Amino acid sequence: MRTKGAPRVLVSGASIAGPVLAYWLTRHGFSVTVVERAPALRRTGGHAVDLFRPAMNISEKMGVLPRIEERATGTNRMTVHREGSRRPVRADLAKVFGAASDRHLEIMRDDLSEIYYDAARDDVEYVFGDSITAISPGGEVRFENAAPRRFDLVVGADGLHSNVRRLVFDEESRLNSFIGAYLGVLTLPNFSGLDGELLIHVGVGRTAGMYGARHLGDARALFLFRSERELDYHHRDVPRQKELLRGAFAGMHTQVDRWLDELDRTPAFYFDSITQLHMDTWSQGRVTLVGDAGYCPGPAVGGSTSLAVVGAYVLAGELARAGGDHERAFPAYERVMAEHVHGSRAVALSAAKTLIPTSRLGVWGLAHGARLISALPAGPGRALVRLTTKSARLYNSVTVDDYPPSPTASGRRGGLAAE
Repeated sequence: MRTKGAPRVLVSGASIAGPVLAYWLTRHGFSVTVVERAPALRRTGGHAVDLFRPAMNISEKMGVLPRIEERATGTNRMTVHREGSRRPVRADLAKVFGAASDRHLEIMRDDLSEIYYDAARDDVEYVFGDSITAISPGGEVRFENAAPRRFDLVVGADGLHSNVRRLVFDEESRLNSFIGAYLGVLTLPNFSGLDGELLIHVGVGRTAGMYGARHLGDARALFLFRSERELDYHHRDVPRQKELLRGAFAGMHTQVDRWLDELDRTPAFYFDSITQLHMDTWSQGRVTLVGDAGYCPGPAVGGSTSLAVVGAYVLAGELARAGGDHERAFPAYERVMAEHVHGSRAVALSAAKTLIPTSRLGVWGLAHGARLISALPAGPGRALVRLTTKSARLYNSVTVDDYPPSPTASGRRGGLAAE
């Protein structure tokens, strides 16, 4: 039931940051509505994402870590084929990830979204199949389908192409920094019988991989490639995106050709530029942004999922600490997250260079570096990763305050009546 006087918060987006934010806001005594453009919780095939120590710690506080561990992909082996070389290189991925972070797992994005959604769905009002069309300075919100409603606060958790950001923030307030690469993901049959294995083909300027997960009946193919200039396409023009992907990987390997053949049959496809979002501030009036909507470090290379979980937790905590006063909470939230956001951008640039090599030496280094780390004992392997990558130092250094939930708020229904 609705709690009289509880601050009313509208969250746009029900992927990762939105449900995590909704969970913690309700635990702090806020009344929460989440609006999502999709007609139901998205089950689009998705791709594997990484959760590092801070996000896993937050998930543990939410009580969902056992479910997350249950749904982990179980990918623990990697076979790398260098373009032009006949001999593959094999590596123990469990050791590689273990060297990079002392608490880490990989999970399909759709699975993670569902787990976070389930954690608070009984305490949050979810509105699917609708989206925001206007937000007034006083908190009056208009929707495509529903009647207007008033909220105390509005949060955009709706990704790199955020609708809330488009409606509220000036174009001049942000800078999209293209880091010279693109990402494609498609769902396809697991005709290679992959179980716990990542199969990679890597060449100068392009990397293609296929992996299965222990609970999936199908598999995913992942494509990363470099481009000196931004390509001409619309982010909703799927045929054009598929055409660009085919062109980027033409002639790489017969195995990659077979993956690309599935583009005409795949039930789920994703394509986007690897772009960093730089903004002077993520907040304006009663509105703020969280996760990729405000500070995307770059899909697939910047740890954006863990960053979104941490950002949602911090935003809810700072709002609770400020008693719902956004004029105090939003600047505090931005101060806490600034160092993590800046660090994630540096990680993304470094990771993109490693994952999509710019030279034949880089191709060799990707394959044999992973093999070397997996061959070393845990201690020396971890030391080598810390010396050679920025990601390990960042992921293992992120700490956030503890924001104890309100003892009277847990289990509260967050649905709001229209005003």
